[in-house]
Formats: sequence, C-alpha cells, structure tokens
Amino acid sequence: MNVATSAAVTPGVMLLRAGQAGCALRWDAVGQCWRWPDPVGKQLYAWPAAPAMPGGVRMLESARGMACCTSGRLLLGLGKRLGMVDLPQPGQPGRPLQAQVLITIDAAEPRTSISDGCADRDGNFVFGTANTAPDRRPIGSFYQYSLRHGLRRLALPAVVHATGIAFSPDGRTLYFADAARGQLMQCGYDPERAKVSGMQAFSVLQAPGAGAAVADSQGNLWSVQGGLLVQYDRDGEALLRIAPGREAAASVAFGGRRLDQLLVLGARGGLYGLPPDLAEGLAPGVADGLFADGGSASSPLARA
Repeated sequence: MNVATSAAVTPGVMLLRAGQAGCALRWDAVGQCWRWPDPVGKQLYAWPAAPAMPGGVRMLESARGMACCTSGRLLLGLGKRLGMVDLPQPGQPGRPLQAQVLITIDAAEPRTSISDGCADRDGNFVFGTANTAPDRRPIGSFYQYSLRHGLRRLALPAVVHATGIAFSPDGRTLYFADAARGQLMQCGYDPERAKVSGMQAFSVLQAPGAGAAVADSQGNLWSVQGGLLVQYDRDGEALLRIAPGREAAASVAFGGRRLDQLLVLGARGGLYGLPPDLAEGLAPGVADGLFADGGSASSPLARA
C-alpha cells in the first residue's frame, strides 16, 4: 500500500453550472450526452456531446446514484430504493419523472441510504449504503442487484459510508472505499456469482473523505476524495491531483465519442474539464457498464 504524496494540485477548467448540487456523473453513449442528477433541486440534467445548454427534467424525488440501462432508461438510487425511469421523448410535455420502484434496500434499518454505485461490465448494478444517522456506526453494506438474480450482498466489511465503487477495464477487479476511513481498497470480483476475493488495500487517501471513482483504459484509477480528483496508477501510486474550482469534486466520468474526455462534477453543480495540456495526453476511458434491464438500446427512449 502506497502512502500519500505531495503532488501539486492542478486547477480544472469550468465548463458550465447547472442546478444546486452534484452527486453522480455518467456518460450516456446511446444518447451521446452527459447525465447527472441534482439531489437538492430534484432535477435530472443532460448535456449533449455537441456543446449546448444543458437540459433539465424535474423528478418527483431526489436521486443520488445512477446507471444507464440497455433500454435507454435510467436506474436511480432513491434513498433506500432502486427505481427505473423512462426518459421523455423529444416533444413530450415536461412532466416530472416518476420512478418505477424495483426494490427497497435494508428496509428494517432506517439509518441507511444508497450512497454510491455503478453498473459492472456484465450488466449488474453494484452499489453501497451509508449510515445517515449522527451515530456514524459502520452499518453500511455493498450489494449487487440484477433482474436475473435480484439483490445479493457482497462479502465485504461493513462501512460507515460506501463509496469509490469502480471496476478495472476487464471488470474482474472491484475498487471501493469507506468515506469515513483512510484507504482505497480492491478485491477480485466474480459478477456471475456475486463473489469477492483477495481483498487488500490499494492506496491511502490523499485527502479525507473518498467519493466516486473510475478506471481508464490503461488501468489507472481516478478517485474523488477530499474535494479533489486524484489519479493513481495501477500500483496505487498517486500521479495527479486536480481541484475543480471553488467547490468540492463530487463525481468523475469519461465520455465523448471516443471516451477521451474526463469531466468532473462539482458538489454545487459545476461541470469541469481538465486543462488542455493534461487532456491531450489523457488515456481514453472505458465505456460505462449498462444495467441489463431487458430492453434494447435502439428504443426511442434511448434517444431522448
């Protein structure tokens, strides 16, 4: 396990601001746009690949986690529930999005809420929960959800705040963290059996509080922590630290037609890119996994 380094902090380049808060950023390859929910304003935003003003759709409830689906719909983490929403087709009235609830997580424990998650390379949604009560006891867990197998708990330690969930390019290594502790972890991952193995420390956090993470095509891990974006090599050595601006980083995603853009979503709704000198030498990302909801990506909903 590597120790923290004193790599210089590079400022990000602000692209736009939308809404009041940011929590989860995703690239929708079918819709060719960036998507993110605003949990404070109860909005779902989309920003097209060809730059234009972002569009927003009102939701009936707040969402903090998100994954794109094979049908073009969105899977959302809604407090203690996972729900699916159909995106409006062009020209439809702007009515609020109503989620179809799929499952309630840990229904007997009122202190927990879904805190982070993403689709794996095999179409399952892997996510974790956090203790939202003042006691801050480690009662959060990690899960895998699919329409085929339902909900399966992953055999990982209980946490205060599950976060930093990401996968290696081949999908067989799972990265994760507890935002209340000082380590990024990794383990082997078997998506078919929902089994984990060989858990070990990947690296220490460069700053307190871990957040979203994503891996690029060279196996580097990009991790949001302490308001910064930190790049690690595959051995856990910190290479870069990037600050989005006058707000903390909340999420990160690769996108664009060639997956060669890395954007950072700020906690107050700002969207940031990398400085040009860094962006030019960037290794491309790996396409986000799509949650297998039984639909086809050719659905009209996917083009909304």
